Formats: sequence, structure tokens, C-alpha cells
Amino acid sequence: MRQRKRILFVVNPISGGKKKTAFNKQVLEVLDLEKFDPTFKITNHANHAYELGKLAIQEGYDAVVAVGGDGTINELGSAIIGTNMPLGIIPEGSGNGLALYLGIPLNESAAIRRINRFETVEVDTGEINGRYFFNIAGLGFDASVSDHFATENIRGPVGYLRSVLNVLSDFRPSTYQLLIDGKTYNKEAFMISVANSPQYGNNAYIAPHASITDGILDVCIVQKFPLYLFPKMLFHLFTKSADQSDYVEILPGKSITIIRDNKGPVHVDGEPVEMGEELNIKINHKSLKIIC
Repeated sequence: MRQRKRILFVVNPISGGKKKTAFNKQVLEVLDLEKFDPTFKITNHANHAYELGKLAIQEGYDAVVAVGGDGTINELGSAIIGTNMPLGIIPEGSGNGLALYLGIPLNESAAIRRINRFETVEVDTGEINGRYFFNIAGLGFDASVSDHFATENIRGPVGYLRSVLNVLSDFRPSTYQLLIDGKTYNKEAFMISVANSPQYGNNAYIAPHASITDGILDVCIVQKFPLYLFPKMLFHLFTKSADQSDYVEILPGKSITIIRDNKGPVHVDGEPVEMGEELNIKINHKSLKIIC
């Protein structure tokens, strides 16, 4: 009899503001149990998914599956990057940017059926000051929003919108020096996003032509703009036309240094991380396997 593949499902119980009490039962109903032997573990503190991913390598699992949002994917992916272990995704977050880009269904049962196929793709990963990111890292306005959102008691799109409005009221652009593949740029920017994939989540595209397999990061510089144009900027995001805005410049790069005036939050796949004035960013070509 062929041995079943051992899969560890790492469940974030609070991601996206969704209850997941019936998730295990759903997996047992939909997963092909003749091919797969599932185990379930629930995260209960920050970085727990990373710890469980490292443990899964030691215990010889054949795959790990992130049941959560981009933050859970980041922790679990960071644990297994550079190994041959594939990462599955059951999207349960507020934005689900990476899952949407990869075409992984937001419906639980449909996403579990993707695991049954067990088809993988090798994708690029980004790295900023030693921290991995798989979707987007950024500084400026969106990092401040992520920092505020982390303290919100309302999760999901409503909580995120509240954070956007709260930060927008008194946010000021900053000056940055960028070194991209040997070329220097000095910019005043509302925010800078370094994109491995095109969208933040919820189909908001900051880098419409980014690809997670091309070995290149898209450095998206959103310049200072009049606040009355904020609705138009949002329109560009949700119509995949950010690159057509007069206030957005997108520069490709593999090796990137960004120097800012002060330390502060950087968002890494939506999670705020405090970092210093100098940010060193690089691409790791085809360094992670994802089940899709």
C-alpha cells in the first residue's frame, strides 16, 4: 500500500475575523484521505506558525498548509524557505493578496481540493533586512496603516478602512534615498512598496505587472499628491492601473537599498515590523514551493 503524505495544517484562529471551529471537519470531508494524512495545530502567539513550520521539518512532514492570511503564510513560509517542503494555502485573512494572485480559491472546500491535486510552483521570495516577504513589503503610509491596524479591535476590511482613515488625517510624506541595482534616486514619497506579487489583497493592485517567478522586485514609489485625489488613487489601485497614475513610479530591481531619515514601521506582508533607517532588500529567485 502506498504511504500517505503527512500534511500539517497550521490554523490561525483569529485571522480575517473568521471562526474556524469547523475547519478540521471540513478537511476530513474534502481531503483525499487515501493520499494524505492530516494533522492540525492552532497558533496561539506571535511567530507560533514559524515555530510549527520548523518543527514540521524536523518531524518529517511532506507539506505544511497555512490556514490564515498573508501574515500566517509569511511565518510558515519563512520557516521552510530553501527546503524542498511545499507550502499550501487556505486563504482565511483580511486581504489574501498572495492567494488571489496565485488563483487559490477563497472558498474553503475548493482550496482544500487544490491540496488534493498537490501541484506545486516554484516562486521568488523577497528579503528585507533579513526578514522574508512573499507578497509585498513597504514603508511610509501603508506601513503606518499596518502598524495602526495591528492595534484595531475590528479585523477584516472594516477595521482596515478605519485604520486608513485614522492614519490619513495627519500623515506626511518623507524623503528617501534609493539605490536600485547600482542607480541612485532621491525621492519624496507618500509611500514605497516593494512588490513581489501585484496586489496587497482584496484586488488592490499596487504593481499590476509584478510576477513572483521573474526574479525581479517592483519598487513602487507613490509620490506626494493632493489629498483630494485620494479617491482617484484608490480607483487606480482597484482597476489595475496604478502604473498609469502621474504620481506613481515603478522601478524594477534585484538589489535595493532604501535610506530614510528615521527608523519606524515597515510592513512585511501586512505585518508591522520596526526597522532602522537603512533597509537592504533583495530577491531570492525560485526559493519556495507553493501548492496551487
